Amino acid sequence: MASDDLPIGRRVARWRVRRSMTQQMLADRLRRSKSWVDKVERGVRTLDRYSVIQELAHVLRVEPEVLLGQPRSTPAGTPDGVDDIRAALARYDTPQAPAQTTEELRRQVGHAWLTYQHAHYAQLVRVLPGLLDAAQGAQSAELLVQAYRITSSVLVKLGEADLGWLAADRAMAVAGDDPVLAATAAVSVGQALRASGRDRLALAATLAAANRITPTPRRSAGEWAVGGTLLLQAALAAAGCGDTRRADELTDRAAGIAAQLRVYDDPHRTSFGPIVVELARVLVAVLRGDAAEAVQRHVVVIRREAWRRLPAEYRGAYLVDAARAYLQVGDLRGAARALVDADSVAPAEVRCRPLARTVIADVARGHPAPAGVARLATLVGLTR
Repeated sequence: MASDDLPIGRRVARWRVRRSMTQQMLADRLRRSKSWVDKVERGVRTLDRYSVIQELAHVLRVEPEVLLGQPRSTPAGTPDGVDDIRAALARYDTPQAPAQTTEELRRQVGHAWLTYQHAHYAQLVRVLPGLLDAAQGAQSAELLVQAYRITSSVLVKLGEADLGWLAADRAMAVAGDDPVLAATAAVSVGQALRASGRDRLALAATLAAANRITPTPRRSAGEWAVGGTLLLQAALAAAGCGDTRRADELTDRAAGIAAQLRVYDDPHRTSFGPIVVELARVLVAVLRGDAAEAVQRHVVVIRREAWRRLPAEYRGAYLVDAARAYLQVGDLRGAARALVDADSVAPAEVRCRPLARTVIADVARGHPAPAGVARLATLVGLTR
């Protein structure tokens, strides 16, 4: 069996042995039980949370991609396969996908989330049509909503915002009257609408969804995180509309929720927390044209330990936006540094996204182009 075909638990065991650790030593460093480590290594316990895999990678002194068996190199250009996703979304009959148990489908959805969070978009585009067929044929609204959300998110990344909105709208339809599922789907709706320049519609959709989910004190931490994420999406949409006062108010509301959340399981894949609120403040400042404030906040926030714990996708996408802030203040070197850092963290964020291509082109127009950007411009097919 090739190394990349090994189950993740086997990779954990292999690297634990290489680091001369017993199961008990690894468990102690993770502040978990030896039984937990043993179950992970035997595949009895599924590792489908990015934060847990990142924690394991940190203790074992390897990159998370090593444990996942995924290559770090990412080719430039939009991955092939978007048309296959479009075809899957266009099917209105129940697809004839191989029968799977709910648990098997849940594992596939979990792996798709991890693939997205690690910004392996080419790999994800290849598996999404089959995942959509399998999820549509299953009897689980929760898993189908998640499949549509992943699809919407990656399509927005690849510049297919309208198709991403269609997937998000499908998620909303499947969610029905379930307030939590509808709220998670609304996050994707807001992202897709903002990406297509429909900020007012995004503001209305996300704010309404946030107000429906946040009033109940008995909600779980994960559900409160969804509400906080919706408020941040609404804040960014408000800033895009030029309503900076409302954007600041919504961000402050999200900050209040984040301050009450400690370490929690992230079942809805929001990555929400205080550090995400601070990143949103940077983006709001960029959107309202206050690049000096954005850069000042940016320099502070990326020094925090919580920044390094965010998924690669989140950090890479944010760094591309930070490059825009540096461009606004005329700091080409700062913009170049942010782009090179983004390429190091999540290559596909820079090499596959049309938005990043535009930022690279703007930076590369400098004479001479800052170090590193000329290489990126060549990788994405830009000529100076």
